[in-house]
Amino acid sequence: MKPEQASPLPLVSGTANGTAFSVYGGGEPLVLIHGVGMGKEIWAPQIAEFSRDYKVIVYDMLGHGGSDLPAADVTLKDYAAQLAGLLDHLKVDAANVVGHSMGALVALEFALHYPQRTLRLVALNAVFMRTPAQRAAVQERAVTLDHTGVAATVDSTLLRWFGEPIPAALTESAALVKHFLTSVHPQGYARTYRLFANSDAIHAAGLPGLALPALFMTGELDPNSSPDMSRAMAELTPQGRLEIVEGERHMMSVTAPAEINRRLRVFLAATQASAPQEQHQE
Repeated sequence: MKPEQASPLPLVSGTANGTAFSVYGGGEPLVLIHGVGMGKEIWAPQIAEFSRDYKVIVYDMLGHGGSDLPAADVTLKDYAAQLAGLLDHLKVDAANVVGHSMGALVALEFALHYPQRTLRLVALNAVFMRTPAQRAAVQERAVTLDHTGVAATVDSTLLRWFGEPIPAALTESAALVKHFLTSVHPQGYARTYRLFANSDAIHAAGLPGLALPALFMTGELDPNSSPDMSRAMAELTPQGRLEIVEGERHMMSVTAPAEINRRLRVFLAATQASAPQEQHQE
């Protein structure tokens, strides 16, 4: 982690009802939800940027970091309820909610079930309506995790997320991500990944009723959370916006933090959640 991306010290951190969390800065609440296999510390570049004028809340989703393991039959509603419980603990009525990959599915689930608690929504590198081939591939990876564990999938995951071969400029970022993948709880990761593998169509019917500002942003070169997926979600969502980040892949919040932070800040500074916003594409 580069020094300029290092997080400030948290104002408060701890565990609430089985959820490990940290809070930085002050202002309008901003929740950051990591992806499968990661942890709350992956948001260090965003914490450093947004804690200057937002109350940044990060936490480990179920099965990750210091949080409790999910049940074997865990659902997305359980992950959304985890966030709701954390906000209750922190006495936060409503927040901006940003999620990456699996975290984007959780953010969408939260916004659909707790719209009164969601100011704005950002889905980074989200999955939506996979093709049959994409669905078969991700479900095969989920089975592999169940049978052989995390170690067997780490190298292929890094190549999928960073490119093959991994560009020299991204080796530091890839090493950081590998650290998370090799230290995650195997059972927590497998259960969460299984849910991730089978939830790409779960929000199709709900998006047309999502009545709040929503940004769907992904990398131009992300094959599994593709531009077409984000475009489809933005088109279904009444106040949906679409942004495609040129030249970026799946871990763009780590590999291009300055650009991602800039785009997030522009969106968050836009009109309030109750005001209509015009859909656009960059």
